[in-house]
Amino acid sequence: MPEARAPATLAALAAELAAQAERLETPVPSPCRNVCRVDAASGYCEGCLRTIEEIAGWSSASDEDKRRIWAQLPQRATWLAGEETPP
Repeated sequence: MPEARAPATLAALAAELAAQAERLETPVPSPCRNVCRVDAASGYCEGCLRTIEEIAGWSSASDEDKRRIWAQLPQRATWLAGEETPP
């Protein structure tokens, strides 16, 4: 398991991501937060919680795939906070 971030910070991020995922438009926007560092332990970007593969394929992904990724972000945030099992 990766090093846990502050739970309050990740809980806030999870809540924000969940709220944003519910309001997604077409085209589906990127969750990029301009904090582009991949955590070696988890494989997730520290800013947007996507994998390198998800980031690289974002521009060619369908809106359905983008919404699926968005829907996974809150669970990833709670897992990184140590509050849930791995997604």
